[in-house]
Amino acid sequence: MSDESKDEPTPEVEKTEEKSAETSAAEPNAKPGIMRRMYDWTLSWADRKEGAWALFLIAFAESSFFPIPPDVLLLALCVGAVTKSFKFAAICTAGSVIGGAAGYGIGFYGWEAVGQPIVEMYNGQRHLDKIQKLVDQYGFLGILIAAITPIPYKVFTIAAGLFKYNFALFMIASVIGRGFRFFVVAAILYRCGPKVKELIDKYFNLFAWLFMVVLILGFLALKFLKH
Repeated sequence: MSDESKDEPTPEVEKTEEKSAETSAAEPNAKPGIMRRMYDWTLSWADRKEGAWALFLIAFAESSFFPIPPDVLLLALCVGAVTKSFKFAAICTAGSVIGGAAGYGIGFYGWEAVGQPIVEMYNGQRHLDKIQKLVDQYGFLGILIAAITPIPYKVFTIAAGLFKYNFALFMIASVIGRGFRFFVVAAILYRCGPKVKELIDKYFNLFAWLFMVVLILGFLALKFLKH
């Protein structure tokens, strides 16, 4: 048998290679869905000089309709420039709170035309019920809980407008709640460095709920002391 015949692939090998090539070509197109592409697009701004502006705009948009939370870009920016962590947190908070006012307006003035489709798109009806129960039971503290916890902020802002909550209290709760969320991330990264990025990204919701447990216990303790 000649060397040439040895090097020639058999039909079975050719078919296997063609199938593997087709599978490899199909996988990149099949795996990244729209949410993953939006996530990657958001994260890509961390490497651009307009990253801070992008952070503000994404935080603004996420407060009413955009699905990817600004934490993703905030983490990346803080890791890339640790000394600017608090600056990025302030930018993120400002964008989120101003966007929250826009979300409030959507719920207040445009629930049927705009707000309801957004809430339904995110399967947010169960969150509307949670928010209403929190506020009915705890008042301002309920608004604050909804602003900090993993309840999607866009659903919270639209719900606040829909239920016609006091706008001033809503804004105060938003500043405190969103500021807490973003500045805690910035403070941890500033002090501990980029090694904690993965930990925060993975367990942030758990940290938020633990904080709220402590906050509620403190509130109840103050209420008990008054009596």
